[in-house]
Amino acid sequence: MIDETRIQALGDALYEAMTSGVPTAKISELEPDSTIEDAYRIQSRMLARRIAAGDSVIGKKIGLTSKAIQDALGVYQPDFGQLTREMLHQNGEAIDLGKLMQPRAEAELAFILKRDLLGPGITATDVIRATDYVSPCFEIVDTRFSDWRIKIQDTVADNASCGVFLLGEGRADPRDLDLSLAGLVIEKNGALHSTGVGAAVQGSPVNAVAWLANTLGRLGIPLKAGDVILSGAQAPLIELQDGDELTCEIAGVGRCMARFTGRAQA
Repeated sequence: MIDETRIQALGDALYEAMTSGVPTAKISELEPDSTIEDAYRIQSRMLARRIAAGDSVIGKKIGLTSKAIQDALGVYQPDFGQLTREMLHQNGEAIDLGKLMQPRAEAELAFILKRDLLGPGITATDVIRATDYVSPCFEIVDTRFSDWRIKIQDTVADNASCGVFLLGEGRADPRDLDLSLAGLVIEKNGALHSTGVGAAVQGSPVNAVAWLANTLGRLGIPLKAGDVILSGAQAPLIELQDGDELTCEIAGVGRCMARFTGRAQA
């Protein structure tokens, strides 16, 4: 394991890259023997810096849940990161790409919880019972490294490559839907871009949330009532530039729309 002083230095470097827009060196290059556990410790330090600066945690994101995203990044196991209040944007809001470094969009399903989930032993049924509603959303992933050629310890340390996210206008009760079969349609600038389905995410987005609850539960960390949980991309990553408009619609759930202005920092 990497010693605590080094963990703090690496977490500080990622935080400073995020705030300055200047990429930092990859963890996998600086510490080639680092473990996933080390990477989560670095993530925690980066998060602590955000909280010290006045931000607060409002949920979690699950990453690398679909084969399309795993193939795109060359990372082949799920991970998780923290969602904070400053990351949250509302449906239709313009996202300033100038505040991000290498942003890409992914469409997915958000779960908003009405009761706590503490694993291990959480099942898909438990997730559905604990969910207040689901909404379509866009997550704008970002990397604080020089490019997207990253390894698992890089994305984990970098808060699972989370930038910002938008919650859509639709709300649905997961008891009324088979989320594994709910189709997704993405349009970019008025034209069809891609499609997806809930089954692309670990067989169902519900399974991804159960995985997260059980993974965190082994660490003694609950998912809490009121948390927003992003369950993972259902379609390929989307490149972004100034003036782009995206919409996604999940059958039976609703729509989410995002607009983008400016030019990314890196």
